[in-house]
Amino acid sequence: MPARITDRAGGTGRYRYYVLGLLMLTSLLSVADRLVFSILIEDIKATFHFSDTELGLLGGIAFTATYVLAGFPAARLADRSVRKSIIAGAIFVWSGMTALCGIAIGFWTLFFARTGVGVGEGCSGPASQSLLADYFRKEELARAMGFLTIGATTGTVTGLMAGGLMAQYFGWRVAFMAMAVPGVLLSALLYFTVLEPPRGRYAAAGAQVVQQPLGETFLALVRNKVFMGYAAGFAIQIMIGYAMAFWMAPVMLRSFSVSVGDVAFYLGLAYLAGGIPGPIMGGYMTDWLTRHDERWRAWLPGIVSLLAIVPLWLSLVAGEFWWFLGLFALSYGIFVSSQAPILSGIQAAVEPGQRGFSVAIALFFNNLVGQAFGLGVIGWLSDRLAAVHGTASLGMAVLAVALGAAVVAMAIFAWTAHQIKAAAIFAD
Repeated sequence: MPARITDRAGGTGRYRYYVLGLLMLTSLLSVADRLVFSILIEDIKATFHFSDTELGLLGGIAFTATYVLAGFPAARLADRSVRKSIIAGAIFVWSGMTALCGIAIGFWTLFFARTGVGVGEGCSGPASQSLLADYFRKEELARAMGFLTIGATTGTVTGLMAGGLMAQYFGWRVAFMAMAVPGVLLSALLYFTVLEPPRGRYAAAGAQVVQQPLGETFLALVRNKVFMGYAAGFAIQIMIGYAMAFWMAPVMLRSFSVSVGDVAFYLGLAYLAGGIPGPIMGGYMTDWLTRHDERWRAWLPGIVSLLAIVPLWLSLVAGEFWWFLGLFALSYGIFVSSQAPILSGIQAAVEPGQRGFSVAIALFFNNLVGQAFGLGVIGWLSDRLAAVHGTASLGMAVLAVALGAAVVAMAIFAWTAHQIKAAAIFAD
């Protein structure tokens, strides 16, 4: 029996794909439980007579602040403790808090529940990515990260569609509680069936596996130019992804005569059409290209971010609904192919004892720059353009910010590729 466990934890057979599947489901439920709030906003507002400011606090700071803050201590714990237990516990916490949203009696109870969702979800990402890096070798890691990205894409669709349908037929409270049930089951399944692999077993000889003091870890990451390049480039280029996820629904509503229900359904289909093949192709392309030159792990996300702008621009100027939808799906698919090389690059650029904390730092800048700053700039720019361009102003603002982010990200990733060559840290 012990030999069998060692073989499974070794990650050389089919078992590692079982673990990957569970982590994909983890990512799916994380995003779904986070975004279900957005489709239920109008029903919640009608029940409690909340102002838009209160709804903004519930959807924004109540979740995002705790999501970011919880990630750092959880990442430190993930770099020295049993990662599968951290992930299972995180799922259980955010699922329970999602259920509590359904029995909220006012603003502060709902605020507390949303805060708890943020705490739980903030703990799962660093541990999940660190775990995958010990189940898949460097030459396979990008495709594994690509499949992990699919979980987030399908989570977006699940949150929109499942939450909307359940709210329509059973009410928003039941929707929250029903969304929590799969997480409780997944938590138990992951805890009891996933084996913790040896930490850093695929790292180069002499790699630092044992976690170092916080100050040393932080300074080492700051001095790691390759990691900092990935983190900075990721934070800038993810502005494109947040723009697509947050603003495309109102763009559709302002540009075409469609209902909110139609937007949720058809936009969900577009996310699926682009969001499933995109990460898979990005993962396989990265693994193939890096066999010839490791710098492709940095070049590829910069290039595809620029390429995604072309169909995005064509979709925003399309006068026909189906052309808009098809071109947006193409743009989204191209964009998400960038996630596999970035995520695998971060894991490959740092020591095994730094992996979880490095993800927490990257996610911190993602939320600060990509979400908080990027979405705010688009809204501000749209308001400035509205006087002249009317309802078209939002699409113009999305395109302008996305284009700017793609150009800057390409420059940062090109610099990162140069640092990879200079450091030669990927040499076997």
